[in-house]
Amino acid sequence: MSRSFADARRWADDGTKLLLDAVAGLEHAQYGRPSLLPGWTRGHVLAHVAANAGALGNLVHWAATGERTPMYASPEERAAGIERGLRMPAADLESWLRRSAAALAEASAALTGRQWAAEVVTAQGRTVPATEVPWLRAREVYVHTVDLGLGVTFADLPPAFLEALCADAAAKRGNVPDVEGPLAERAAWLTGRPHRLAGAPDLGAWL
Repeated sequence: MSRSFADARRWADDGTKLLLDAVAGLEHAQYGRPSLLPGWTRGHVLAHVAANAGALGNLVHWAATGERTPMYASPEERAAGIERGLRMPAADLESWLRRSAAALAEASAALTGRQWAAEVVTAQGRTVPATEVPWLRAREVYVHTVDLGLGVTFADLPPAFLEALCADAAAKRGNVPDVEGPLAERAAWLTGRPHRLAGAPDLGAWL
């Protein structure tokens, strides 16, 4: 399924709201509980999402100014952001999550059509137009909200988003076998999350 720029912007906004609503008022002890990602607590997931907003904000700055601003200065910086979040009290981590999301949304809203067309480079080294940034954010907020294990599942996400996610994941992986089943289950499988598809090979985590 093809996705439009307008789709991606809407999904980024709606996914952010879904995530923030899911963690609103979460007690500190809940942050230390396991997420659905092996080896990661909910705190890991939330710190990653907060840091991701800042990293994507670097790409928005790049598009706005023409100044080359990588998402992360190094893999070590990326890991350090998560570790910093893990040391925060729950209220501070939630505040960082909200501030970083708001800053990304504000900076994105200020871009002109010409700036959105500017080329930037993702953390994986892909050169893309800045119009890809909302899609990258939509993937992060929607999928990681599921990863928190707080009751939101892939079945709760917009079908059109899931179609786009499946297409993206399959394209990134390459040579993925055609496994039939409910859309939500295929999205879970293709992103390497727990699923209920019979006979689907293990693909490993993605995103």
